[in-house]
Amino acid sequence: MSPIDWATRPLKKYADFTGRAPRAEYWWFYLGMIVAYLVAMIIDSLVGVSLFGPYGVVTCLLGLALIVPGLAVTARRLHDTNRSAWWMLLVLVPYFIMGIMMGMSAASGDTTGLASAGIVGLIALAGAIAMLVFLILPGTKGDNRFGPDPYAGEAASTAVA
Repeated sequence: MSPIDWATRPLKKYADFTGRAPRAEYWWFYLGMIVAYLVAMIIDSLVGVSLFGPYGVVTCLLGLALIVPGLAVTARRLHDTNRSAWWMLLVLVPYFIMGIMMGMSAASGDTTGLASAGIVGLIALAGAIAMLVFLILPGTKGDNRFGPDPYAGEAASTAVA
C-alpha cells in the first residue's frame, strides 16, 4: 500500500473501533492530520478569523471532523498491540481532572489548586509517554483477541507478486 492509502484508510473506517490497525496506518494518518492542520491554520490566518488563539473556523471544523477517526484508529492501533482501547483513558482522564481543578482554582481565586493541577499534569504526562510507547511498539504477530494480523494478508499477496 502507498502512504496515501494508509493515511486515508482511517477515514474510510470513520467510526470503526473494532479490529486492528498496523503502525503504518496509524502514523501515516497522523502525519496527514498534521499537514491538514497546518493548511487549515494557514487558511485561517489568511482569512483573519480567529476563534481560539491561532485556531480559526477551518481549523476547528477540521478538528471536529477528525476527532472520531482519530480515536478509532488509536483504538485499533492499541488492539494491534493486544491492548484494550480503554488505555486511551490513561491520557484523557488526567487532562479532564486537571482542567476541572484549574477551572475551580480560577473561579475561587485560590492558587493552591494550581499546584494540585500541576501534579495531575505530571501524571497526565507520564500517561502520554506510556501511550506513545504503546503506539510505537510493533503489533502482535498472528491473530490476537481483537482480530487477525493486519499484515498477514499483505505478506501473502506480496509473496505471490
